[in-house]
Parts: sequence; structure tokens; C-alpha cells
Amino acid sequence: MKLGTLKEGGRDGTLIVVARDLSRAVRASGIADTLQRALEDWSNTAPRLNALSEALNAGAVEGEFDLDIAALAAPLPRAYEFVDGSAYLPHVERVRRARGAEVPASFYTDPLMYQAVSAGFYGPRDPVRVPDEAYGIDLEAEVVVVTDDVPMAVTTEQAAGHIQLIGLVNDVSLRNLIPPELAKGFGFLQSKPRSALSPVFVTPDELGDAWQGNKVHLAMLTHINGQWFGAPEAGVDMQFDFAQLVAHAAKTRPLSAGTLVGSGTVANEDTSLGASCFAEKRTVETLETGAPKTPFMSFGDSVRIEMLDREGRSVFGAIEQAIVRA
Repeated sequence: MKLGTLKEGGRDGTLIVVARDLSRAVRASGIADTLQRALEDWSNTAPRLNALSEALNAGAVEGEFDLDIAALAAPLPRAYEFVDGSAYLPHVERVRRARGAEVPASFYTDPLMYQAVSAGFYGPRDPVRVPDEAYGIDLEAEVVVVTDDVPMAVTTEQAAGHIQLIGLVNDVSLRNLIPPELAKGFGFLQSKPRSALSPVFVTPDELGDAWQGNKVHLAMLTHINGQWFGAPEAGVDMQFDFAQLVAHAAKTRPLSAGTLVGSGTVANEDTSLGASCFAEKRTVETLETGAPKTPFMSFGDSVRIEMLDREGRSVFGAIEQAIVRA
């Protein structure tokens, strides 16, 4: 099933069930008023939401309406936790090679992860607001999973059973603020503002055979100002799958229902498939020519991020955003 959130009913919006073709939706009235509430009682709400989804897709439900993506908030307008990994090591390897550094051996066995902003997410059509272009505005096209309540110290096998929803995220980065922050030795803060989420989240079964090994085996398609930017394969070159990432995050603490766990920027060894962020593209340019030539984003630029299934249909809907001055 596919779930979204309308911009109505308060800060956390109103939960809706969305048709498979993203054309229609129905409010989840009487089941759960918000997605967060649904996730907190997932064993009870999921079967009822799925029944509503089946009725909607069969054209046999009252109260359905045409879906307007612009009317959607993020599926989770705010979450208790968002932890973001860096599971695609070709990206890490290239970035380090461009500055003459080696990848530590531990990076291949212990996932990189940081605590991201979760108090608010942009909706799929909301503009990205940044105070200054000089901050080095970048997108990061990633896959994200959402968990139910995850106990502390779960095994990887156990963690897989706690992955309930899958979506996309534009993990906005301000590249020129990252080096001085990391130099302090305390991690990201100002360089990682709010992120944007895809119009809908979907249950793993909705992906069919594209969900295998706790990875999404589809291309991450990104356009900048209407021009193709990249389509790396999300199921390829992912060093750590989502079950491993969830288990890593839960090693010393439980994760609350509604926790988002990100994959990190999707990147492949094969650079002909393009990039999912400007930092990646600039790194490839540096390795090929000695210096980057592509600038970061400017006010007025637009981003489009989505995944298509094997038949060319949008799975999660598209994140489409303009970059604007705050």
C-alpha cells in the first residue's frame, strides 16, 4: 500500500491511503489520523489500512478524491528520529581519493551514520529555503526506510522485520559549511538543514521483486532544471543494506516508531550512470581534470527526484522543488 499526508488537520497533517497509480486517495478516517499514530500501533492499523488500499485500488471505496501532489505534506511532517547513513562506498572512496586520502578499513565493516534533522520535513513540492547561495547548496537523492518500534541491540535479522515503509528523501546539504564544522570534531549542524520527503511512502510488498536483500533495486532518477543529472542503481554498490543500518542505529538505544533511516547518497562505481548529488559530480570532475567545473545550486534552480518501476511508473511520486532564498 501507499500512504501520504495531506496539509490539513494540524502540524502532523491527515493520513491518507493513495492509489497505486498515484491518481486517487482516501482519508484513513477511523483507522489513524496521522501516519505517526498508525506506526505506533502498526500491528493493528496496517491490516486495516491495507484493506482500505485494496478497496481504493479496486474502485470500491467511498470518500475517495483526486490526488493533488501539491496538497501533500511530507508523509511524516516531523519524526522522532532521522538517522542517515552513507552506505554507498563508491561515493566515499571517490571523495577521499580526490583529496589524496584513503578510506579507513573500518568503513567497510562499520557503517557511517549521523543524526539528521527530524523536527520538520519539506513536502514534495515545498521549496528549499536557504539564506545564502555561498553556503554551497546541494541535493542528495537517497532511499529512506521507516521503522516501527525497534528494541535496543537487535540483530540484523531482527531489524529487517521492523522496516515497515520505504520512500525517498532529498537530504539537503550546504557543502561549504561542512568542512569547518567537521574540523571541530563534533559533526554536522548548520550544514545539514531540513530534508524533503517523497509524496508517498510504500510498504515493502508494494515494490515486488524490486525489494530484495533489504535493498531497493531500482534507479534513482534525478533531474536538475529539467535536465538529466543521474540514474544510479540503488541496489548496486550498497555496502550495507537497510537491515544492517537499522541494527547499527539501534546498537545502544531503542528506535521509536516512525524513525527514518537513510541510505546516504546513491552512487555506483559506474560513473556513466550520473550522480545523485553535486558533490559527487564535482569529485568525478576533479579526478578526471584536476578541478571541479560544475557549480553548486543557485536560487531559482529546480530539483526532481523519483524512482520508476520496471514499467516506467512512478513508485513514490516525485520530489519537485525550487531552491529559493530564505
